[in-house]
Amino acid sequence: MILIADSGSTKCDWVVLDSSGNVVLKTNTLGLNPAILLEDKLNSIINSNEELVSIFTKITTLDFYGAGCGTETPRKNLEDLLSAIFTNAKVTVQEDMMAAVLSVTTEPAIVCILGTGSNSCYFDGSKITTAFPSLGYIIMDDASGNYYGKQLIQDYYYNRMPWEIALKFNEEFSINSDEIKTNLYKKPNPNAYLASFAKFIFNTEDQDYYFYNILSVGISKFIKTHILCYFEAKEVTIHFIGSIAHFSEDIIKENFKKHNLKLGNIIRKPMDGLIEYYRNNKL
Repeated sequence: MILIADSGSTKCDWVVLDSSGNVVLKTNTLGLNPAILLEDKLNSIINSNEELVSIFTKITTLDFYGAGCGTETPRKNLEDLLSAIFTNAKVTVQEDMMAAVLSVTTEPAIVCILGTGSNSCYFDGSKITTAFPSLGYIIMDDASGNYYGKQLIQDYYYNRMPWEIALKFNEEFSINSDEIKTNLYKKPNPNAYLASFAKFIFNTEDQDYYFYNILSVGISKFIKTHILCYFEAKEVTIHFIGSIAHFSEDIIKENFKKHNLKLGNIIRKPMDGLIEYYRNNKL
C-alpha cells in the first residue's frame, strides 16, 4: 500500500491507496514541520494517531511532502524518523512545493502556496526551481496566514485597527500580551499560532475596507516578490494552493488583471489532485 502525506505547519493530511488506486484510509494529524519541531514532537504527533499506528508495518511506499522539507538537514531528519516508524516502507520526503505542483499541473507553470506559510516555484514540466530559498515565517512568508496574523496583532496593539473591529477581535481571541509572547517565544509552532488569527479576516460578518486593504497589500507584495521574479511570469499559467489563496480569490484575480498575469487553478487542498496524479502515474 502507498501512503501519501501532505503537511503544512498546521495540519498534515494522510491518504492510503491500495494497488488499484482505491482510497482505503484518510486521516490527519497536526502539521509535521521538521524545520520547527524536534524529533520527539514529530514522533509523538505520528504515534498519537491510532489509524496510522495500525498500518505502520503495512505500508510499502511512503511519499511525504511537507513544509520545512526544502532544506537538506530537516528533510533528512524527518526521512530517518519516518523510516524508523514505517519499517517496511520505502520513504521519500520532499518539500510541500512539489505536492502543490503535482496536484494542479503536468505542464510548465508557476505554482504558489498561500497557507500557513507561503512560497512559489517555476515548474518546467519535469522539475521545480525557486527564485530564492525560503527563510520561513519571521523573514518571508508574504500573504500567508502567519503574515496576516502578525498584521492583525500589530494593528491591534498600534491602534491602527478600526475600533469596532478591534472590539470584535478582542472578543474572539485571547490577546493578552504575556500569552502572545509565551506562544511566540516559548511554545512550538509559533507560525501556526500566528496563522490562527488570520481566520478573523474571513469569518467576520461585516467585511470592511480594512480587511480588503490588508489582504490586497499582502497579495500585491506576494505577486511582486514571488511571481514577477520569474522570467516566465507573463508566459505561463499561475496556480495557487492553500486556504488563504482560496478565501482571497477575488483579490488575487483583481491584482492579476493589474499585472496582466494568467490565473489558473486556485484550490484549497492539494490532496485530491495528488491522488489523481498517483492513480495516473504511480500505480
